[in-house]
Amino acid sequence: MEKVRVATPGDAVVLGRLLADFNTEFDAEGQDADAFARRFSTLLARDDTLALLTGPAEDPTGFAWVTFRPTPYADGPLAQLEELYVRPALRSQRIGTAIIAALRAESRRRGALEVLINVDADDTDTRRFYERHGFSCLDPDSGSTMLCYLGSPDA
Repeated sequence: MEKVRVATPGDAVVLGRLLADFNTEFDAEGQDADAFARRFSTLLARDDTLALLTGPAEDPTGFAWVTFRPTPYADGPLAQLEELYVRPALRSQRIGTAIIAALRAESRRRGALEVLINVDADDTDTRRFYERHGFSCLDPDSGSTMLCYLGSPDA
């Protein structure tokens, strides 16, 4: 299985490049790699964030960006998988699976209550990937479908 390592602030430039590639692939509007790298250099120094990288340091094959936030439902945090990206030519080689395994291990180590992931409803490949790894869009208590709502702070 692919080796996964925890990123450091020194990895900010490669993470910025990977996030820019992710946004380009999915036609998402966003800042450029330099802006992402600048933010990653600050964010990676925090205790409530985590970036995981696979592949060679100079040219990683994939990454995950995770935040940990407090919750009144547990003594530990809630882990939020913000982004998971594997270079398109390298998909279906278990790189994403290795990243998910490392994310789960780190979440357990931090005492996280659960891992939360938001996925676009029409992104069926990604939904299948997470479902194959035991994630569900159904509330475990009620069985109802969970939704994510976004809004501007200015609204």
